[in-house]
Amino acid sequence: MLWSFPNVLQPPEREDKGGLMLFRRDAVHKILEKRENSAVVTGIGNASHDVASAGDHPLNMYLFGVMGGAVMTAFGIALAQPERRVVVITGDGEVLAGIGSLATVGVERPSNLSIIVLDNQVYGATGGQLTHTAAGVDLVGIARASGIVNSVLIRDQKGLGRALPEVYEKPGPYLAVVKVSSQSAPRVDVPKDGTFTARRFRSAINQEIKDHG
Repeated sequence: MLWSFPNVLQPPEREDKGGLMLFRRDAVHKILEKRENSAVVTGIGNASHDVASAGDHPLNMYLFGVMGGAVMTAFGIALAQPERRVVVITGDGEVLAGIGSLATVGVERPSNLSIIVLDNQVYGATGGQLTHTAAGVDLVGIARASGIVNSVLIRDQKGLGRALPEVYEKPGPYLAVVKVSSQSAPRVDVPKDGTFTARRFRSAINQEIKDHG
């Protein structure tokens, strides 16, 4: 018996015709303008370059070589630092690789955790292969069903503007799927030494504790 599958390998219908879709780097820069002392955890690949392009920061935790680990890394930081907002900036492919993390977040409900998913419907770092969101997988729906009630879909500048205060102020967990163009952006220098990044991150947190303790 031959199984029949929908042809999901065709390029998806995109919404960036006429320049309507957000450019990922512009969206990330806008989100990070109001970060203050928030910790930021990036997913593997382009998300790390997007965040670094807005300016390196000691409270940036860049993840390389950990596909699907961004949400759980941020989840642990959020539990350890309950007074600090922790923001994940990652891609749709990276979230799909660790989709069970959304269930953990939904059950434990850390109020200081925000998750930003840049959904371009492709694996941009490995050649542009389509992700499952190109075939209709609904990350907002999955997040809500997992218990992340404050989950929203952002498609344009207006929606992004409405969401910006929520990223840092709305009681979490909070998740926003930001539909972005698949247009690539230049790579930037990102610290890739995990030991250095982790030590710098811990030192920045410890210094803040001393300064305010």
